[in-house]
Amino acid sequence: MSVVLVINSGSSSLKYSLMDMQRELPLGEGLIERIGQESGDITHTVRRVSEGEAAPAVLDRKHRSARRIADHDEAFAVMLEQFAEHGPVLEEHHPVAVGHRVVHGGARFFAPTPIDALVEINIEDLSELAPLHNPGAVAGIRAGRRAFPDVPHVAVFDTAFHQTLPPAAYTYAIDKAVAERHRVRRYGFHGTSHKFVSEQAAAFLGRPLAELRQIVLHLGNGVSMTAIDGGRSVETSMGMTPLEGLVMGTRSGDIDPAVLLHLSRRAGMSIDDLDALLNKRSGLLGLAGRSDMRDILAGVEDGEDAATLAFEVYIHRLRAYVGAYVAQLGGVDVISFTAGVGENAARVRGETLATFGFLGLEIDPELNERPSPGIRRISTAGSSIEVLVVPTNEELEIARQALSLV
Repeated sequence: MSVVLVINSGSSSLKYSLMDMQRELPLGEGLIERIGQESGDITHTVRRVSEGEAAPAVLDRKHRSARRIADHDEAFAVMLEQFAEHGPVLEEHHPVAVGHRVVHGGARFFAPTPIDALVEINIEDLSELAPLHNPGAVAGIRAGRRAFPDVPHVAVFDTAFHQTLPPAAYTYAIDKAVAERHRVRRYGFHGTSHKFVSEQAAAFLGRPLAELRQIVLHLGNGVSMTAIDGGRSVETSMGMTPLEGLVMGTRSGDIDPAVLLHLSRRAGMSIDDLDALLNKRSGLLGLAGRSDMRDILAGVEDGEDAATLAFEVYIHRLRAYVGAYVAQLGGVDVISFTAGVGENAARVRGETLATFGFLGLEIDPELNERPSPGIRRISTAGSSIEVLVVPTNEELEIARQALSLV
């Protein structure tokens, strides 16, 4: 059995999944939160799949506990304790590789990369481009290499899939020397999700990936859209950081840069104030006081003005980007929705594509409303464009890429 341990390490959290790569299903997974705080939260889940079962893994046992966890080294020790106490036993399911999710690879990393000391340094150096994400990834990598010294460790970058962007798509129109000196360009994010979903869509349709023009909408608390031509990212909504683009749970997305200058001069807001405003107090939260789309939709149903406006702004931006990406691709064959909102909010899907009937696109209302745990078509048989709901699985994609190297 080929087993890969997938690690997603944040500044104060450690998410892990032990993947059986023959079935491409998790054997066990967990989340350790509040690292470095007074009391850490630990959730460990053991999953069971019967012999010969083709369906996704069935939840077996979930274990919760709490204790203080000083740092990422201790978090890895706690993870090993959870596997030893609750299973699956790592001696029987020893990983052949450890795959680490890294948010920002800059322009240096364009593929899954074996981790050594130099790669660690490079990822740490890129922390200035992702100060909320890369430092946690580096801490997880260092703790992981100490915990599993004899296993290959592989970095899988959110930005790597977007290294195929053409210069016209990734270049900002500012002074060239300034941009080059400070590495200012569009990098794009959610790459593992966009790659996974586009490949799943092609397989579901039974069509070669190389022949398809696709638009993938990753709609979660973070929101991004990518135009994919023949399996290659050619346009994406997030930029140098995950802040650019679409309206998100707490992030503003696109905004006139002069607004920041205005707020600095008029309101006396500092760089840190503006950073907090755009990343933590904007988006749906800033417009309606709630960042969860389920709460926004409930507010819309109740006739709340703030929730209604937030929803309309959200949809307006999505439609604008879909239209732009259709133009960039010269047409589109497949549009896929994924992530928490994309997979579960039928109204968001329907409203986003409601104005594209002129392209021959038709959504089947019944199929759109019908819940299903797997990939499914929600367009009509006569629609000129296939519209799909494709559950994403970034852990599996990271495991696949890590295994590909070993």
